[in-house]
Amino acid sequence: MIAIVLYSLRENLRRRMFAVVLLLTAVFLGLYGWGVDAAFRDTQSFVGPNDQGLDSDTVAGAIVFGLAMFATLFLGTVLAVFLTLGAVRGEAEAGLLQPLVVRPLGREKLLAGRFAGAAAVCVTYVLLVYAVALALTERAGGWTPDRLITPGLELAAAVTIVAALSLLGSIFLAPIANGIAVLMIFGAGLVAGLLAEIGHAISSHRLEHIGRIASWFLPFEALYQDALHRLTVDTFGFTRFVLELGPFGGSRQAGSQLLAWCLAYLAVVGATALLVFRRRDL
Repeated sequence: MIAIVLYSLRENLRRRMFAVVLLLTAVFLGLYGWGVDAAFRDTQSFVGPNDQGLDSDTVAGAIVFGLAMFATLFLGTVLAVFLTLGAVRGEAEAGLLQPLVVRPLGREKLLAGRFAGAAAVCVTYVLLVYAVALALTERAGGWTPDRLITPGLELAAAVTIVAALSLLGSIFLAPIANGIAVLMIFGAGLVAGLLAEIGHAISSHRLEHIGRIASWFLPFEALYQDALHRLTVDTFGFTRFVLELGPFGGSRQAGSQLLAWCLAYLAVVGATALLVFRRRDL
Protein backbone atom coordinates (compact mmCIF):
# COMPACT_ATOMS: atom_id res chain seq x y z
CA MET A 1 0.00 0.00 0.00
CA ILE A 2 2.91 2.36 0.72
CA ALA A 3 4.18 1.61 -2.78
CA ILE A 4 0.81 2.61 -4.24
CA VAL A 5 0.81 5.86 -2.26
CA LEU A 6 4.32 6.70 -3.48
CA TYR A 7 3.36 5.70 -7.02
CA SER A 8 0.32 7.98 -6.85
CA LEU A 9 2.45 10.84 -5.59
CA ARG A 10 5.02 10.42 -8.37
CA GLU A 11 2.30 10.04 -10.99
CA ASN A 12 0.49 13.15 -9.81
CA LEU A 13 3.65 15.26 -9.68
CA ARG A 14 4.85 14.27 -13.16
CA ARG A 15 1.62 15.17 -14.95
CA ARG A 16 1.65 18.27 -17.12
CA MET A 17 -1.62 19.28 -15.51
CA PHE A 18 0.21 19.79 -12.21
CA ALA A 19 2.65 22.16 -13.92
CA VAL A 20 -0.29 24.14 -15.28
CA VAL A 21 -1.79 24.36 -11.77
CA LEU A 22 1.52 25.63 -10.40
CA LEU A 23 1.72 28.26 -13.14
CA LEU A 24 -1.83 29.46 -12.50
CA THR A 25 -1.14 29.50 -8.77
CA ALA A 26 1.94 31.66 -9.27
CA VAL A 27 -0.09 34.08 -11.40
CA PHE A 28 -2.84 34.20 -8.78
CA LEU A 29 -0.44 34.85 -5.90
CA GLY A 30 1.35 37.55 -7.89
CA LEU A 31 -1.92 39.34 -8.64
CA TYR A 32 -3.07 38.86 -5.06
CA GLY A 33 0.10 40.41 -3.66
CA TRP A 34 -0.39 43.41 -5.92
CA GLY A 35 -4.10 43.71 -5.13
CA VAL A 36 -3.86 43.33 -1.35
CA ASP A 37 -1.23 46.07 -1.18
CA ALA A 38 -3.53 48.42 -3.10
CA ALA A 39 -6.51 47.38 -0.96
CA PHE A 40 -4.85 48.44 2.30
CA ARG A 41 -3.79 51.80 0.86
CA ASP A 42 -7.15 52.62 -0.73
CA THR A 43 -9.18 51.55 2.32
CA GLN A 44 -7.23 53.91 4.56
CA SER A 45 -7.85 56.78 2.13
CA PHE A 46 -11.67 56.57 2.16
CA VAL A 47 -12.28 55.22 5.68
CA GLY A 48 -9.90 57.49 7.58
CA PRO A 49 -8.37 56.83 10.97
CA ASN A 50 -10.83 55.19 13.40
CA ASP A 51 -13.85 56.73 11.68
CA GLN A 52 -17.03 55.45 13.43
CA GLY A 53 -14.79 53.04 15.36
CA LEU A 54 -14.06 51.25 12.08
CA ASP A 55 -10.72 49.46 11.78
CA SER A 56 -9.79 49.93 8.12
CA ASP A 57 -6.95 47.39 8.22
CA THR A 58 -9.25 44.68 9.59
CA VAL A 59 -11.92 45.45 6.98
CA ALA A 60 -9.46 45.36 4.09
CA GLY A 61 -7.51 42.37 5.36
CA ALA A 62 -10.52 40.21 6.24
CA ILE A 63 -12.40 40.85 3.00
CA VAL A 64 -9.42 40.43 0.67
CA PHE A 65 -7.98 37.47 2.52
CA GLY A 66 -11.45 35.87 2.62
CA LEU A 67 -11.55 36.11 -1.17
CA ALA A 68 -8.05 34.60 -1.31
CA MET A 69 -9.34 31.68 0.76
CA PHE A 70 -12.10 31.10 -1.78
CA ALA A 71 -9.54 31.13 -4.60
CA THR A 72 -7.40 28.66 -2.64
CA LEU A 73 -10.39 26.36 -2.12
CA PHE A 74 -11.31 26.56 -5.81
CA LEU A 75 -7.78 25.85 -7.05
CA GLY A 76 -7.44 22.98 -4.57
CA THR A 77 -10.76 21.56 -5.75
CA VAL A 78 -9.68 21.67 -9.39
CA LEU A 79 -6.44 19.91 -8.45
CA ALA A 80 -8.30 17.23 -6.45
CA VAL A 81 -10.69 16.57 -9.34
CA PHE A 82 -7.96 16.21 -11.94
CA LEU A 83 -5.92 13.89 -9.70
CA THR A 84 -8.81 11.46 -9.12
CA LEU A 85 -11.26 11.78 -12.03
CA GLY A 86 -9.93 8.69 -13.83
CA ALA A 87 -8.55 6.77 -10.85
CA VAL A 88 -10.77 3.69 -11.30
CA ARG A 89 -12.82 3.53 -14.47
CA GLY A 90 -10.30 5.47 -16.55
CA GLU A 91 -7.41 3.19 -15.62
CA ALA A 92 -9.61 0.10 -15.92
CA GLU A 93 -10.54 1.02 -19.49
CA ALA A 94 -6.85 1.58 -20.24
CA GLY A 95 -6.00 -1.89 -18.89
CA LEU A 96 -3.77 -0.58 -16.09
CA LEU A 97 -5.93 -1.54 -13.13
CA GLN A 98 -6.60 -5.26 -13.62
CA PRO A 99 -3.09 -6.57 -12.84
CA LEU A 100 -2.98 -4.61 -9.59
CA VAL A 101 -6.31 -5.59 -8.07
CA VAL A 102 -5.72 -9.34 -8.47
CA ARG A 103 -2.53 -9.48 -6.43
CA PRO A 104 -0.59 -8.55 -4.45
CA LEU A 105 -2.66 -5.47 -3.54
CA GLY A 106 -6.35 -6.11 -3.82
CA ARG A 107 -9.03 -3.53 -4.33
CA GLU A 108 -9.12 -2.17 -0.79
CA LYS A 109 -5.46 -1.21 -0.63
CA LEU A 110 -5.47 0.15 -4.16
CA LEU A 111 -8.42 2.45 -3.46
CA ALA A 112 -6.99 3.59 -0.13
CA GLY A 113 -3.59 4.22 -1.68
CA ARG A 114 -4.97 6.32 -4.50
CA PHE A 115 -6.98 8.40 -2.06
CA ALA A 116 -4.02 8.87 0.29
CA GLY A 117 -1.75 9.95 -2.56
CA ALA A 118 -4.23 12.47 -4.00
CA ALA A 119 -5.13 13.81 -0.55
CA ALA A 120 -1.46 14.28 0.37
CA VAL A 121 -0.82 16.36 -2.76
CA CYS A 122 -3.98 18.46 -2.34
CA VAL A 123 -3.49 19.12 1.38
CA THR A 124 0.13 20.16 0.87
CA TYR A 125 -0.86 22.43 -2.01
CA VAL A 126 -3.70 24.15 -0.11
CA LEU A 127 -1.62 24.73 3.01
CA LEU A 128 1.25 26.21 1.00
CA VAL A 129 -1.02 28.57 -0.97
CA TYR A 130 -2.79 29.58 2.24
CA ALA A 131 0.53 30.29 3.96
CA VAL A 132 1.85 32.39 1.06
CA ALA A 133 -1.40 34.41 0.83
CA LEU A 134 -1.25 34.98 4.59
CA ALA A 135 2.35 36.18 4.37
CA LEU A 136 1.48 38.56 1.52
CA THR A 137 -1.41 39.99 3.53
CA GLU A 138 0.72 40.55 6.63
CA ARG A 139 3.48 42.16 4.57
CA ALA A 140 1.08 44.52 2.83
CA GLY A 141 -0.94 45.76 5.81
CA GLY A 142 0.40 44.18 8.97
CA TRP A 143 -2.94 42.41 9.51
CA THR A 144 -3.32 38.75 10.47
CA PRO A 145 -6.50 36.73 11.14
CA ASP A 146 -7.69 36.10 14.67
CA ARG A 147 -7.02 32.40 14.03
CA LEU A 148 -3.96 31.62 11.93
CA ILE A 149 -3.83 27.84 11.57
CA THR A 150 -7.40 26.55 11.85
CA PRO A 151 -8.77 28.23 8.67
CA GLY A 152 -6.01 26.67 6.57
CA LEU A 153 -6.64 23.24 8.07
CA GLU A 154 -10.35 23.56 7.34
CA LEU A 155 -9.65 24.45 3.71
CA ALA A 156 -7.38 21.40 3.45
CA ALA A 157 -10.12 19.22 4.97
CA ALA A 158 -12.65 20.62 2.49
CA VAL A 159 -10.43 19.71 -0.47
CA THR A 160 -9.91 16.23 1.00
CA ILE A 161 -13.68 15.70 1.00
CA VAL A 162 -13.86 16.79 -2.63
CA ALA A 163 -11.09 14.30 -3.49
CA ALA A 164 -13.05 11.52 -1.78
CA LEU A 165 -16.22 12.38 -3.73
CA SER A 166 -14.25 12.48 -6.99
CA LEU A 167 -12.69 9.09 -6.25
CA LEU A 168 -16.16 7.66 -5.58
CA GLY A 169 -17.42 9.12 -8.84
CA SER A 170 -14.51 7.62 -10.77
CA ILE A 171 -15.94 4.15 -10.06
CA PHE A 172 -19.20 4.96 -11.85
CA LEU A 173 -18.32 7.55 -14.49
CA ALA A 174 -15.84 8.09 -17.27
CA PRO A 175 -13.12 10.64 -16.45
CA ILE A 176 -14.64 13.64 -18.25
CA ALA A 177 -18.14 12.96 -16.96
CA ASN A 178 -16.81 12.49 -13.43
CA GLY A 179 -14.89 15.76 -13.53
CA ILE A 180 -17.94 17.66 -14.70
CA ALA A 181 -20.14 16.03 -12.06
CA VAL A 182 -17.80 16.82 -9.16
CA LEU A 183 -17.34 20.43 -10.24
CA MET A 184 -21.13 20.76 -10.45
CA ILE A 185 -21.41 19.34 -6.92
CA PHE A 186 -18.85 21.89 -5.78
CA GLY A 187 -20.92 24.66 -7.37
CA ALA A 188 -24.06 23.30 -5.72
CA GLY A 189 -22.38 23.56 -2.32
CA LEU A 190 -21.51 27.20 -2.95
CA VAL A 191 -25.09 27.92 -4.04
CA ALA A 192 -26.36 26.29 -0.86
CA GLY A 193 -24.24 28.64 1.24
CA LEU A 194 -25.48 31.60 -0.79
CA LEU A 195 -29.11 30.55 -0.29
CA ALA A 196 -28.59 30.40 3.46
CA GLU A 197 -27.16 33.93 3.47
CA ILE A 198 -30.04 35.24 1.35
CA GLY A 199 -32.52 33.58 3.70
CA HIS A 200 -30.79 35.20 6.68
CA ALA A 201 -30.82 38.63 4.99
CA ILE A 202 -34.55 38.54 4.14
CA SER A 203 -35.54 36.77 7.40
CA SER A 204 -36.72 33.67 5.55
CA HIS A 205 -36.07 30.95 8.11
CA ARG A 206 -37.18 28.19 5.76
CA LEU A 207 -34.78 29.26 3.01
CA GLU A 208 -31.98 29.66 5.54
CA HIS A 209 -32.71 26.21 6.97
CA ILE A 210 -32.67 24.62 3.51
CA GLY A 211 -29.34 26.28 2.71
CA ARG A 212 -27.80 25.13 5.99
CA ILE A 213 -28.92 21.53 5.50
CA ALA A 214 -27.54 21.50 1.95
CA SER A 215 -24.20 22.98 3.05
CA TRP A 216 -23.84 20.26 5.70
CA PHE A 217 -24.85 17.58 3.20
CA LEU A 218 -21.85 18.85 1.21
CA PRO A 219 -19.59 19.61 4.19
CA PHE A 220 -16.79 21.27 2.25
CA GLU A 221 -19.06 24.33 2.16
CA ALA A 222 -19.63 24.21 5.93
CA LEU A 223 -15.86 23.97 6.44
CA TYR A 224 -15.30 26.97 4.19
CA GLN A 225 -17.91 29.05 6.04
CA ASP A 226 -16.43 28.14 9.42
CA ALA A 227 -12.93 29.00 8.16
CA LEU A 228 -14.17 32.45 7.15
CA HIS A 229 -15.79 32.91 10.54
CA ARG A 230 -12.52 32.18 12.34
CA LEU A 231 -10.72 35.00 10.52
CA THR A 232 -12.50 37.63 12.64
CA VAL A 233 -13.87 35.54 15.51
CA ASP A 234 -12.50 38.05 18.07
CA THR A 235 -13.58 41.18 16.17
CA PHE A 236 -16.52 43.15 17.57
CA GLY A 237 -18.29 46.47 17.21
CA PHE A 238 -18.95 48.39 14.03
CA THR A 239 -16.09 46.66 12.23
CA ARG A 240 -17.76 43.27 12.69
CA PHE A 241 -21.06 44.74 11.47
CA VAL A 242 -19.46 46.00 8.25
CA LEU A 243 -17.80 42.65 7.63
CA GLU A 244 -21.13 40.85 7.95
CA LEU A 245 -22.68 43.18 5.39
CA GLY A 246 -19.97 42.89 2.75
CA PRO A 247 -18.56 40.03 0.64
CA PHE A 248 -17.37 38.51 3.90
CA GLY A 249 -20.96 37.78 4.92
CA GLY A 250 -20.66 34.11 3.91
CA SER A 251 -19.03 33.22 7.21
CA ARG A 252 -20.88 31.00 9.68
CA GLN A 253 -19.74 29.31 12.87
CA ALA A 254 -20.18 25.55 12.67
CA GLY A 255 -19.16 24.38 16.12
CA SER A 256 -17.16 21.41 17.32
CA GLN A 257 -19.58 18.89 15.81
CA LEU A 258 -18.36 19.75 12.31
CA LEU A 259 -15.15 17.74 12.75
CA ALA A 260 -17.03 14.64 13.85
CA TRP A 261 -19.48 15.02 10.98
CA CYS A 262 -16.67 15.36 8.40
CA LEU A 263 -14.93 12.24 9.71
CA ALA A 264 -18.21 10.30 9.58
CA TYR A 265 -18.87 11.70 6.08
CA LEU A 266 -15.48 10.52 4.82
CA ALA A 267 -16.07 7.12 6.39
CA VAL A 268 -19.43 6.76 4.63
CA VAL A 269 -18.02 7.89 1.27
CA GLY A 270 -15.06 5.52 1.64
CA ALA A 271 -17.23 2.55 2.64
CA THR A 272 -19.58 3.22 -0.28
CA ALA A 273 -16.69 3.45 -2.73
CA LEU A 274 -15.17 0.22 -1.44
CA LEU A 275 -18.50 -1.64 -1.55
CA VAL A 276 -19.19 -0.57 -5.12
CA PHE A 277 -15.59 -1.19 -6.22
CA ARG A 278 -15.72 -4.75 -4.89
CA ARG A 279 -18.83 -5.51 -6.93
CA ARG A 280 -17.68 -3.80 -10.11
CA ASP A 281 -16.59 -5.99 -13.03
CA LEU A 282 -13.30 -4.67 -14.37
